Amino acid sequence: MTIYKRIASAIASVALMLNFATPAFAGVSCSISSNGSDTDNTCDFTGSSHVNVDQSNKLYVDNDVDVDANTGDNSADDNTGGDVSINTGSSDADVTVQTTGNTNVANVEGHGSNDFDLVIEGNGTDSHNDIDVDYTRLVDIDQDNKAKVKNDIDVDSNTGGNDADDNTGGEVEITTGDANTTVEVATAANANTATVGGHGDGGTLTARIEKNGSDSDNDIDLDLLSDIDIDQDNRARVKNDVDVDANTGDNDADDNTGDDVSIDTGDADADVTVDTLVNFNTADAYTGFIGDFELEIEKNGTDSGNEIDIDHTDDLDVDQDNKAKVKNDVDVDAETGDNDSDDNTGDPEITTGDTDTTVEVSTTGNANVFGDDLDVDFDVDFSELLNLLSALSALLGL
Repeated sequence: MTIYKRIASAIASVALMLNFATPAFAGVSCSISSNGSDTDNTCDFTGSSHVNVDQSNKLYVDNDVDVDANTGDNSADDNTGGDVSINTGSSDADVTVQTTGNTNVANVEGHGSNDFDLVIEGNGTDSHNDIDVDYTRLVDIDQDNKAKVKNDIDVDSNTGGNDADDNTGGEVEITTGDANTTVEVATAANANTATVGGHGDGGTLTARIEKNGSDSDNDIDLDLLSDIDIDQDNRARVKNDVDVDANTGDNDADDNTGDDVSIDTGDADADVTVDTLVNFNTADAYTGFIGDFELEIEKNGTDSGNEIDIDHTDDLDVDQDNKAKVKNDVDVDAETGDNDSDDNTGDPEITTGDTDTTVEVSTTGNANVFGDDLDVDFDVDFSELLNLLSALSALLGL
């Protein structure tokens, strides 16, 4: 008897992906030049980009699996005459339970140029020349996951429990097949990835006030604000309760009269693997709004007033928080013994098979990574999460 049972909970409805490009910003170029005396010349630019991303998932999974694979519990009692034989087949039970969910991916890219070219030059006496630029970029990303997963797995594989008692006559033989049980429980939940910014080293700012006439008033005022706020939060509770029994024993051959009595049991193998991967945050942000500054005030006339005022602010706030509670309760029994051959008149023989039990319990969780240059090595198989992301990406055409 062979039983295969596979439960895969790939919760696509709780995996959110966002790929967003901030509105193209081609930079600012302003030149006030060659204007006459007593003129009043102004260049005023105000721009802003505000991106707000809110991704939230809640995952509740309750897997209750009860599997029985049995070829045993046979009886051949109170027979008179010829030989008595019980020969059972093998019993195989394979159970796989996979739960994958709660994945957020946000990619906010800044396209275009951050270059500023601001020039006041060659204007006449007593002219008033002003360039005023105010630009603000705000990015707020909030990623939140909550997962509660309960796996209750009960698997029995049995070829034993056979009786051949009180027989008279020939030989009595009980031969059982192997009992093989394989259980795999895998939970992968709560992963956040956020990337903000463009590529490279930022833009270039050039501001020049030169060759303006006497008594002129020349001002360049530039206010630049880049404010990036990333908040990643994961909460996970996982409970794995696994009970596995593989049995070829508990056979009885008692009170038989006649020839030889033999009990020959098969092997009992139990392999259990429990993997839990929860709560992973990765974030990367490029904050360099302006990389290079070139400022010049030169060759302006007598009694001219010349001023370049730049207020450049890059604010970055990253908050990564994880909480996990994992409980694994694993009970495994592999048995070929507890066989009885009592009060027989022939030669009794009991031969048991091997028992082989392998249990692997692995829990990995609560990892935060910021930046793309960190030397971080996780011995973690993210294949389930990555497969889910790949499927969603194809579905959304990203």
